[in-house]
Amino acid sequence: MCGIVGYIGPRQATPILVNGLRRLEYRGYDSAGVSVWQDGKSRVVRCQGKLQGLVEKLEKEPAPGCVGIGHTRWATHGRPSDTNAHPHKVGRVSVVHNGIIENHLKLRQELESAGAKFSSETDTEIVSHLIHQEFETGAKNLTDAVLGALKKVKGAYAIVVLDDNAPDTIVAAKNASPMVIGIGEGEHYVASDVTAILSETQEIIFTEEGEIVTLRKDGYSLTDLDGKEIERAPQTIRWTAAQAEKDGYRHYMAKEIHEQPRAVVDTLAGRIDLEHDNVTLDGIEVDVSNIKRIVMVACGTSYHSSLVGKFLIEDMSRIPVEVDLASEYRYRNPVIRKTDLVIAISQSGETADTMGAVQLAKAGGAKVLAISNVLESSIPRLADYAFYTHAGPEIGVASTKAFTTQLVSLALLAIHLGRQTGELAPERARKILAELVSLPNKMADVIEHGAQLQIIARRYGKAKGFLFMGRGNLYPIALEGALKLKEISYIHAEGYSAGEMKHGPIALIDENLPVVVLVPQGPLYDKVVSNLTEVRAREGKVIAIATRGDNDIGAIADEVVMIPDTLPELQPILAVLPLQQLSYYVADYLGTDIDQPRNLAKSVTVE
Repeated sequence: MCGIVGYIGPRQATPILVNGLRRLEYRGYDSAGVSVWQDGKSRVVRCQGKLQGLVEKLEKEPAPGCVGIGHTRWATHGRPSDTNAHPHKVGRVSVVHNGIIENHLKLRQELESAGAKFSSETDTEIVSHLIHQEFETGAKNLTDAVLGALKKVKGAYAIVVLDDNAPDTIVAAKNASPMVIGIGEGEHYVASDVTAILSETQEIIFTEEGEIVTLRKDGYSLTDLDGKEIERAPQTIRWTAAQAEKDGYRHYMAKEIHEQPRAVVDTLAGRIDLEHDNVTLDGIEVDVSNIKRIVMVACGTSYHSSLVGKFLIEDMSRIPVEVDLASEYRYRNPVIRKTDLVIAISQSGETADTMGAVQLAKAGGAKVLAISNVLESSIPRLADYAFYTHAGPEIGVASTKAFTTQLVSLALLAIHLGRQTGELAPERARKILAELVSLPNKMADVIEHGAQLQIIARRYGKAKGFLFMGRGNLYPIALEGALKLKEISYIHAEGYSAGEMKHGPIALIDENLPVVVLVPQGPLYDKVVSNLTEVRAREGKVIAIATRGDNDIGAIADEVVMIPDTLPELQPILAVLPLQQLSYYVADYLGTDIDQPRNLAKSVTVE
């Protein structure tokens, strides 16, 4: 959600800002703008709509200068419009902001009572007025003015501020919204995401809650909200900007679907200990003797991986597991004990509701393990233990490789816990580990044989709705398949447990409804086949995802997509791949915006 880029140095700022914002388009936005300083004054250029509109506007109204800030906005307060777009300038102060100012109504009333005139509906403009007010009441410099203003603000924010009277300085501050600093030679950068500035520098400082950064051409300083100096060395990011490019694919999502075998190899690398029939979790040592219950909290796709994780962990370790939507967990006064292990899953590591759930769990005395794809993001830093997937940058809003690497990470965690509790025998652990190692080749097999799904997509792509069904650990994959289709094709889709057919969904079935049934060989095969025949009896169109070599399924399904055989524990990782491809091809057939679907953002950093 929303994107921030800032630059100070010897080069022209506008091309750097625009290039950075372009790399953040995947996050979702509805307007864009920049503020660039030159000759004693900053020039603000902004517009509603896509970034290309801003580029065209800048061609007609250039904004030269070597210091600037830029923003892509996803509307929270106020409709998408030119006047609500960032940056917001009041007097000498330009501000861009991600997040939500919770006490904005109170602050706005106070400012208006003091004579402030507002030109937008946003909560961000309040920050501009507050900083302007600090200067009028005696703040000596921009850092002090920002500090004073933030003491009045409650909420989540990442802000970057430019002062017309101090063109040698940019000030940035963070609280519960992502922000990174890029270190260069005689130049510095600030952004809401590493991706935005990775083409400029790989030396990155990850800011933490309640920190303020003052950037200059020749250096920077990092302090807390009380002005106390903080020392933190930059980290070198090993992946490159080129890894975030489309690499010849029409869409990022297509590229990321094809990258999944490689992503799983990277997530497994260095973590499988075949000699001891176990796994290593990057030095994480969880004391299972003190764990009576595991609670998993997540949102969206990560919630679906958590549901699969429940099957894996309970089966292998026999530790009871509960799964909660983070947005519900944090508001329902949950029972939290010191003997709980809370596993928080977030692709970005910045999901606002998941972060709130983690804070609540820690306040209750529980230990927290975070699973994330983004190094040094907020949730892993807040947790007691951090375990990273190695999917690499995921640009498409609809998650694919982040999801499958989460499933692999949960399988590794389940094995680790099972071996510690003694509930997972060495022989079974060895068998699962061997299958995990062979999984990337099987994933590549599924993806490379996906052309059939393009035909199926054209055959059923005009349907008004889809039903996805699965049982056991494939029920969450049915939910994920339905979510993927909804996200990028805008077709209404529902995921159901196949065992619930007679409890409502069967009323929807007629000759116009495609039903995607996950029916690989396994202990529940006959049960799912029975549910499938109920669909056929009511003339529903059955698209079956089945195990290669199943010679019977073709007689009772309209379409059959075959996947390689694997252990039942790991079937979700293979079964989700054709669902991702089906969603992609349906959306491509319908001509929707696959990488940036309407109303969605990649990283949901506000409630």
